Amino acid sequence: MPTIVHEFTWPDRVVVGTIGRPGERTFYLQVRTGKQIVSIAMEKQQSALLAEKIDEILDQLIALDGNPFSIPTGTPIELVDNDQLDTVEEQFRTGAMSLGWDPTTAQVVVEAYPLSDAEGPDDEPEDDAPEMLLVRMPVGTARAFAQRTREVVGAGRPICSLCGQPIDPDGHICLLPEV
Repeated sequence: MPTIVHEFTWPDRVVVGTIGRPGERTFYLQVRTGKQIVSIAMEKQQSALLAEKIDEILDQLIALDGNPFSIPTGTPIELVDNDQLDTVEEQFRTGAMSLGWDPTTAQVVVEAYPLSDAEGPDDEPEDDAPEMLLVRMPVGTARAFAQRTREVVGAGRPICSLCGQPIDPDGHICLLPEV
């Protein structure tokens, strides 16, 4: 069965956002062009690593002689997006991802694939076609995406100074009185 590709070549919006309270958040990569919206669930660590690697690619490209791709050093103010996610209808839960660079269009390329049967439970019928998300982001959009993603990831539970683990708002072992 052919793979269904959710492709966004010049998206109007591409962001990572969350639903839920800290400690119970679900992370989503959401892409929109016009009325077409695709939301895929991700792990917090996948989101953080994606932002980190996008910044690494952009920082390597900016170092090229003369900055031939006009990579911004920071997030262009007009591309800052602090809005909530649009309505979320989860397309799939992300398993493998790949990240690349297309020098012909000066875009960062993100590919995301669903968890495979070997990676987790499959709630979908076996006759469903495989699918993937393909997103191409211009350099300014990619820089803004990485900044927002870092902020979203960092907005979770505070870290305990004693044990280095996230503090559970319903009670944390290091903060509980001794019996």
